[in-house]
Amino acid sequence: MGWRERAGTTFTCEKRPATAARGMVVTNHPLGSAAGAEMLAAGGNAVDAAIAALFALTVVEPMMVGICGAGMAHLRLASGAHLVLDGYTVAPAAARADMFRPLSDTWPDYMKVAGDDNALGPRAVGVPGTLKAWCQLLERFGTLDLESVLQPAIRHAARGFHATGYLAEVTTEAAPLIAQFPETARTFLPGGAPMKRGARIVMPEYAETLRAIARHGPDLLYGGALGVAIADHLTRHGGLITVDDLKQYRTVERAPVRGEYRGWQIAGAPPPTAGGIHLIEMLNVLEGYDVAALGYGTADSLHLLAEVMDLAFADRNAATGDPDFADIPVARLTSKAYASARRAAIDMARAQPHAAGVAAVGSPHTTHLTVADGDGNVVAMTQTINDLFGAKVTVPGTGILLNNTMNLFDPHPGHAGSVAPGKRVTSSMAPTIVFRDGRPVLALGLPGGVRIFTSVCQALVNVIDHGMTLQEAVEAPRVWTQGQEVEIERGVPEGVRAAVAARGHQVVPVSAVAGGMNAIAIDEDGALTGAACWRADGTAIGVGGGYAREGIRFQPDAGARGA
Repeated sequence: MGWRERAGTTFTCEKRPATAARGMVVTNHPLGSAAGAEMLAAGGNAVDAAIAALFALTVVEPMMVGICGAGMAHLRLASGAHLVLDGYTVAPAAARADMFRPLSDTWPDYMKVAGDDNALGPRAVGVPGTLKAWCQLLERFGTLDLESVLQPAIRHAARGFHATGYLAEVTTEAAPLIAQFPETARTFLPGGAPMKRGARIVMPEYAETLRAIARHGPDLLYGGALGVAIADHLTRHGGLITVDDLKQYRTVERAPVRGEYRGWQIAGAPPPTAGGIHLIEMLNVLEGYDVAALGYGTADSLHLLAEVMDLAFADRNAATGDPDFADIPVARLTSKAYASARRAAIDMARAQPHAAGVAAVGSPHTTHLTVADGDGNVVAMTQTINDLFGAKVTVPGTGILLNNTMNLFDPHPGHAGSVAPGKRVTSSMAPTIVFRDGRPVLALGLPGGVRIFTSVCQALVNVIDHGMTLQEAVEAPRVWTQGQEVEIERGVPEGVRAAVAARGHQVVPVSAVAGGMNAIAIDEDGALTGAACWRADGTAIGVGGGYAREGIRFQPDAGARGA
């Protein structure tokens, strides 16, 4: 097993990496990774594998991702094409800034509203983008048809699969809310109690829905019979989404945001997600320090990370949103000059309160997959239905769990993040691809809400500054803050945590910061290494070997006898 020891901080990697030449799939469930590997084995490319894996994850990781969800897809193709496809949800046309009644104007209850309407039930559902985005990616860049990539998901839904301990645990956590929705409880609370580890889960209605999508394509949802069923159900129960909202939904192709850290080129997802720009901002600030000399896991390095996170979150809260509704200062936030000015506010001896350095313009439960193939296609996709099991609403007869992304809007009118018809919410998704001399060498991402881009930053620092292997980088203990308490994983020794607290931080030990990171490294010769961490059911599956040489057929010697 891998291990890493720096300045008294020792940790052991719980998982092993996978290596391969023809393709690599890393997702947060073994059956999701297997679905992607099945497509690679069938001759498909990384896009085929990614979309097959995501459909399978809607079955086996249903609390995190669904066809009526939201997400960001970051692709760098062998052709040289490099893009981000924004498939995030939007607010329905009938949505209004005052549609929710906030219960508080201060944290920590700032986002809470009367009746939990923005988090639970039909009014919490945003107009979904995932199915359209996945199908568009497959049609534009894949090599297999929709019916083929849906087969693993259909198989697992129809025949059933065994619940992992992780699924059983989060179902128990969400059980009181799930119990309020009989259609959802029927699947996940059999007999009125949460499923146990190893329980067999069968989703026959969802299998039929997937079969119908295989036959009719995404239009079945975006204006077709499936969309009608969803809109009718939501309307009858006080929701806002209409068939016209679904017909009008559009994905958005965006250019990645770019930066550089110690000669490594960083490409990330742009607004409306905050992940890419603030990842680059953090790295730019860190570049002014000898991070390697500070050491991994030391009080100095953790204090510096906390201060840089505080700076980034001050800017995120002030100046990130939907670029169609606000002018986001991307160039300034990602510039070296801006980082130099922000760096001057850091005191290495003492924690400081940090305000935003730009003028104001305004879920933790997600999944991420990373896929690469032997031809040079690289895909990093972060996808969500927001909270565990989304809005907890399953549409009768379809098996579809709906998102609760309206919970990500500021429920107070008059702010950049307030609800508006057609607006996309701000997320922290950070599907990231890293280059050296123009060649992709690393792709990674993870779930974890506002903890996502800070965790990606730490993984990159682990590789670039601390010389960790990929497996070590994704499993290493993490830290997080957005300017309040500093969460430090218990893998960091108590003495180091105490030394960080002595600098003025309010330290809170936690079992995990953010979720399971999935990463792939690409060597100069094309060899692929996949790594997943202990924080989820992450699994790396590689495809090696290959086809026979052309023109070769076994022919026994004419004089040979016997078998």
